[in-house]
Amino acid sequence: MRLRVGPALGWGAAAGVPLAFLGVFFAWPVAALVGRGLFPDGALTLDGFAAVLASPRTGRVVTTTLAQAVAGTLASLALGLPAAWVLYRTRFPGRGIARAVVTIPFVLPSVVVGVAFKSLVISTGPLGFLGLDGSFAIVVAALAFFNIAVVVRTVGGMWAGLDGRPAEVAAVLGATPRRVFATVTLPALAPAIASSAALVFLFCASAYGVVMVLGGPAYGTIETEIWFLTNQLLDLTAAAALSVIQLVVVTISLVISERLQSRLTQAQRLRTGESGIPRWRWRRDGWATLVTGLVVVLVALPLGNLVVRSLRTASGWGPDHYVALVAGPSGPLSIPVGDAIGNSLRTAVLATVLALVLGVLVSLVVSRRPRSRVGRRALGVLDQVFMLPLGVSAVTVGFGFLITLNRPPLDLRSSMVLVPIAQAIVALPLVLRVLLPVLRAIDPRLREAAAVLGAGPGRVLASVDLAMASRGLGLATGFAFATSLGEFGATSFLARPDAPTLPVVVFRLMGRPGWENQGTGMAAAVLLAVMTATVMALAERMRPMEATTW
Repeated sequence: MRLRVGPALGWGAAAGVPLAFLGVFFAWPVAALVGRGLFPDGALTLDGFAAVLASPRTGRVVTTTLAQAVAGTLASLALGLPAAWVLYRTRFPGRGIARAVVTIPFVLPSVVVGVAFKSLVISTGPLGFLGLDGSFAIVVAALAFFNIAVVVRTVGGMWAGLDGRPAEVAAVLGATPRRVFATVTLPALAPAIASSAALVFLFCASAYGVVMVLGGPAYGTIETEIWFLTNQLLDLTAAAALSVIQLVVVTISLVISERLQSRLTQAQRLRTGESGIPRWRWRRDGWATLVTGLVVVLVALPLGNLVVRSLRTASGWGPDHYVALVAGPSGPLSIPVGDAIGNSLRTAVLATVLALVLGVLVSLVVSRRPRSRVGRRALGVLDQVFMLPLGVSAVTVGFGFLITLNRPPLDLRSSMVLVPIAQAIVALPLVLRVLLPVLRAIDPRLREAAAVLGAGPGRVLASVDLAMASRGLGLATGFAFATSLGEFGATSFLARPDAPTLPVVVFRLMGRPGWENQGTGMAAAVLLAVMTATVMALAERMRPMEATTW
């Protein structure tokens, strides 16, 4: 009996500690904000909700959000699928560099992407003549910039390992290349395409930083509307109604994504790595290469322009804006930007440690393979629960912190841990998505062999599961650190005025008039981009083969 009770208590603790953390620092703040709308005077009433949902403004906001998500998803698929073919199904010199360039946008902070595209389309930018500043089109372009990497990596990783023999048989039987693709290749890739589309839709629907920077005064999504209602109007009823709508959209997206991801995982178990990859040929791969070139241009143009404009001063060219980052307070800021960099690094380190500890515990539990159907379904629900922070408004979480963690026993308003906790909540789903494929790839016979050789449950866990999980810790650390370093939504609510993070500083500088403020903001955005890209470049070198998706 002791042998059975001990492991059960251990697994219960492994699941209970992260659940308690998520309950206190995610479910409670979100529920408190929604409760403020449902119980405005202490009694339940849906009148406020009904009024908000019937409002024409709410209809416009929801319509804009869904249109933005659909357009961003379609653009990402249209550009990402040809790029996945070229980068994963053909061999050519520099392929690794091209893959890295396409991946960079996904790890960039949203505020950096917003500033980069803003610098392109403002009146003095190289594309200012197009009149795209504050338009729907530029927001969709920025969202596609962000999410092409999700499609390329998810679909490309599976495409690289497809068995080429069915396609060869179809070709021998007389099928044209288009017929082979439509009847053989496309059905095999369907789980990866659908899974990436569901994730991209989720990311586009919950975009905040990009929309805040790029969207014009008349442009509103659920995310920005929640911020406006809570931060400017203090209309918690309306904010709660929109939060509920967003939660429904996110839950549906997560359920679809989880089911598709399970199919994708099963398909990936059949892979043995890249095999039979032909050399690049213009006649066969030319059109896809042209689309891939467009993707590279989409990635390079805004980032290159951002670097150029950060070096342009009122008197010519030079590093003046970068010198201002460390020289002292800049414009409207009361502290040197260098101090903000230090704040970002400290909070990112704390958030990364917290996300990794929780992520390892959850991954070990969710990666189990119970024999009962009820057990498997329970673990699937647990996985979806920890994915919720990925899509729920960071603004909702941040404002929820302010109205719940402001009194004993958890009065954290003046605590330095409030921002790292919020960032860890945002980074935790990404850690799970890196570690789970690694743990799920473990052959159960390894555990059985260790047990037969006399290893107890704890020894099996340490020598098999934790040893395998350590292979994904480098990449998980990179994702967590880069995400925390660039997190803007919740941090914009929680960062103290005297201790802002670098993304908050960039946003403040870009919102102020004056060439010096704009230039310094762009220089800070470049620095933030370099920091996150460097972290991910190092983490990518430690990527395990099992972590093939985004």
